[in-house]
Amino acid sequence: MSTPENRPGRSSTAAAATNVAADDILRRTLRRHAAGVTVITVPGPAGFTATSFTSVSLRPPLVSFYLGLGASTAPAVREADRFAVHLLGTQNAEVAGQFARSGVDRFQSIAWTEHGDGLPVLDDVPAWLTARVTLRQPVGDHLLVVGEVETGAVRQDATALVHHDGAFAAARRLLPQPIRRAS
Repeated sequence: MSTPENRPGRSSTAAAATNVAADDILRRTLRRHAAGVTVITVPGPAGFTATSFTSVSLRPPLVSFYLGLGASTAPAVREADRFAVHLLGTQNAEVAGQFARSGVDRFQSIAWTEHGDGLPVLDDVPAWLTARVTLRQPVGDHLLVVGEVETGAVRQDATALVHHDGAFAAARRLLPQPIRRAS
């Protein structure tokens, strides 16, 4: 009789995966997922490096990110009514590293401009946007924050900074032209 463990074609890796805790499976799997690197800032100033930024909706224009409930910036994020998202290029790898560190002044030696109500906007990034918080919701061990886009700018064309397998890397275009959606 064929059991799941001895079925033809079942790899030993698949069998071993059943003995691994779900949170470890998630952690190891997500290390294989390349994600764009951003810096999220809120008034204070406070900020952190994030790979959880995503679009939610075009109408209305909504974006979101997640932050660990125990993160040092979590209190500032809980209090903020606005946030800025900075899309980073490969030239911003040091900025990403600095905003990922705990116990340091993350804004030290970083050029930024106050954008109303104390919201810090980093100066030397390829693109940024600001958003007004519309939802804050604890989800598991993280805080989901959704915001409606208010302002932003694309300043320069740059190779995107991504995070993959525990390190920063450069995103490289493989196709000669962007993929266009069917009408």
